[in-house]
Amino acid sequence: MDEVATKIVDILKKHMKEPRDDIGSDTALTDLKIESLDLAMIVFDIEDSFGIEIPYNANEGEAGDFKTVGSVVEKVRSLVAEKAKA
Repeated sequence: MDEVATKIVDILKKHMKEPRDDIGSDTALTDLKIESLDLAMIVFDIEDSFGIEIPYNANEGEAGDFKTVGSVVEKVRSLVAEKAKA
């Protein structure tokens, strides 16, 4: 895992009720037993850690970007790249 993925996994572990050490890019967020309120806090932590804004609303289509750990990592990478270009 690269630095982005490692940071995201660390943030996920911090908010999990039962932290695990077997989290990989294919791990589904539902498998981590992360509730919607926890996911909102995770999004805030990720935004703070990377200095980005994640367009996330659990009631809208963006939630589809957050199915697996890998999809979260890819979304963050793309937002960091967009910020770097701006």
